[in-house]
Order: sequence, then structure tokens, then C-alpha cells
Amino acid sequence: MNKQELIDELSDTTGFTKADTQKFVNAYVEAITAQLRKGKDIQIVGFGTFKVSSRKERQGRNPQTGAMLKIPAKTVPTFKAGKALKDAVN
Repeated sequence: MNKQELIDELSDTTGFTKADTQKFVNAYVEAITAQLRKGKDIQIVGFGTFKVSSRKERQGRNPQTGAMLKIPAKTVPTFKAGKALKDAVN
């Protein structure tokens, strides 16, 4: 499912217009992104938790040449599913 299909599904479920639903989905994604950018966690009980994790610098290997290379440290977003979501999927 892509973003437009999600908007269509939510619009059909809620009865809101597709334009209003698109505004909501965009605002939702922007709000989560803004909080993660600030280093804050977002916990949605029953659904899951969005967090920011730091990865350390490490050594890697180019699979084509076998040459060693340095993979720089970086910050990445992560998501951990909540119990209710896990149970719903299983």
C-alpha cells in the first residue's frame, strides 16, 4: 500500500473528503518527522514507538573489490511495534 492508497482507505473509512484526509496524513507524517528530528520519541499506545537511534562508525567491506571502507556514524529512525499491533498481525 502506498501513501495515496492509504489516503483512499482512510477517506472511505472515515467519510472525510480525500483532500481533508490527505492534509491529515501529511500533517501526521510532518509531526512525527519534526519530533524525531528533535530527538524525541513518539509512543502510540497499542500501535508502537518511533525512536531515533545512533549508529557508531564501523568498518565495512566492498563486496565487489573486497576493499575495506569506513562507514560513518549516523542517526536513523526506528520503529518498534506495540503488543496490540503484533497480536493483530499474528
